[in-house]
Amino acid sequence: MFETLALSRRPVIVLVHPQMGENIGMTARAMLNCGLTDLRLVAPRDGWPSESARATSSGATDVIDQAKLYPTLAKAIADCRFVLASGSFERDMQKPVLSPEAAAEAVIRVDHAQDTTGKNSVSAFVFGAERAGLSNDEVALCDAYITVPLNPDYPSLNLAQAVLLISYCWFRKISTRHEWSVAGGYNLDHLGIENSQRATHADRQGLFDHWVQALDQADYYKSPTQRPAMLRNLRHLIHQLNLTTPQINSLRGMIKSLMQRQR
Repeated sequence: MFETLALSRRPVIVLVHPQMGENIGMTARAMLNCGLTDLRLVAPRDGWPSESARATSSGATDVIDQAKLYPTLAKAIADCRFVLASGSFERDMQKPVLSPEAAAEAVIRVDHAQDTTGKNSVSAFVFGAERAGLSNDEVALCDAYITVPLNPDYPSLNLAQAVLLISYCWFRKISTRHEWSVAGGYNLDHLGIENSQRATHADRQGLFDHWVQALDQADYYKSPTQRPAMLRNLRHLIHQLNLTTPQINSLRGMIKSLMQRQR
């Protein structure tokens, strides 16, 4: 079982604005239960390092000690080729919505495609703050959205529970070698996840920033109030296209040429 696990890429866990060190410690424990060790923290409310996190990790201190700190979600996932946001309810946005089982399968397929090229890239499961969860702008940075079908009258999970549930779905698939099956009713082929040339998040962020710069230069927006929603839609479009790094470089060359002509 662990031989299979050792040969596989392991997804990272990203906690965005976690509020309490105790919850980070319990998350580290849940991660190690499922063989995951790469914990990334985005601006934890109470700062880092945290003794309360170590105290509640129940021995998962290696995960705590090796946790990486980032100022923004974009920086935390810059090296990732496939990023999944998590939440307790579906968002009104153009994102594939996956069950935890389908998300686990998608991550395995992405990582298998990258294994064939020898590239050092990872997938990520992203979790929001305990009270508010992820913002729409943070979800927009991700490729798909995971929601857990629970009791509709009480769908609440604490942070460590959510991490454990989703991590376990991945661990079960990677360790038992059973056949993949599409769960959650979404066709994973639409995600383009088996493209071995899939661009990193940093590549996609660079295209987005370049595109925004061109739109600002052209005074594209009819009203300033339209700008946030239009930029979220642009980000969704970039993710849906499943672009490769060479394709992104070509598009950025076109944008650069058009901007020069405008000047």
